Amino acid sequence: MRTVKALVLTGYGLNCDYETDFSLKMAGAASERVHINELISCGGRGASVSLGDYHILVLGGGFSWADDHGAGVIMAARLRYNIGEEIEEFIREGKLVIGICNGFQALVNLGLLPGFDGDYRSREIALTYNDSGNFVDTWVRLRTREDTVCIFTKGISYIELPVRHGEGKFYASREIIDRLIEKDQVVLQYADREGNPAEGRWPFNPNGSLYDIGGICDSTGRIFGLMPHPEAYNHYTNHPDWVMKREELARRGKGIEGEEGEGVAIFRNAVEYVRENL
Repeated sequence: MRTVKALVLTGYGLNCDYETDFSLKMAGAASERVHINELISCGGRGASVSLGDYHILVLGGGFSWADDHGAGVIMAARLRYNIGEEIEEFIREGKLVIGICNGFQALVNLGLLPGFDGDYRSREIALTYNDSGNFVDTWVRLRTREDTVCIFTKGISYIELPVRHGEGKFYASREIIDRLIEKDQVVLQYADREGNPAEGRWPFNPNGSLYDIGGICDSTGRIFGLMPHPEAYNHYTNHPDWVMKREELARRGKGIEGEEGEGVAIFRNAVEYVRENL
């Protein structure tokens, strides 16, 4: 079986790297946590770590550089002006990129998303302050659009994941949102308890995102950005209602089928895609 190598960025306020690395390993990847300085030293030439040696690049959650100049702004700038060409070559080779929370914000600032028709430099969307004006830390229900081209959400119709951010509101012009819908690049939408669109309603839509957008991909489906944290649901006990769910099953004479959390499926889809296509 081919080894699938994943690189999880760490350093300068990124704080979800351990959970992300763990989730990728659960999904079957040979994952490594790599400090951003190791990756960008010497602009990629003579660097101690080469991006080209990996199949999956992960920009994880946290508060890179304390979001001092805006969420994900400094991380995006350091990546663009040091290894921007290497990242674009990585994408041209058919490899995968996922940005989670702060990583999603960085992908947007880089211009890797929305990535219309292979344009990975134009910044056309924003992730801005939550409508509440407050940091939000809660669990949300998400629905996956059936027509999405995203490879990360294959086989997933609904999923519950935690969000924890102060700048998670998806914002773009009506023209850009219409284009995302037309190109099947809207991946995740916030939903109510029954799985219906949140339609902007609090608390189902936790930040006021337009069109309830919680995640999008590029036109190839290989670059994926989302505000919720799949790595934070790597075990069934991560869910706040796990005791109640276990009791419900016990009263019906059943037990928990496996201990893996729902979020691992997103990483497993990535690993399986690499094995089958690269």
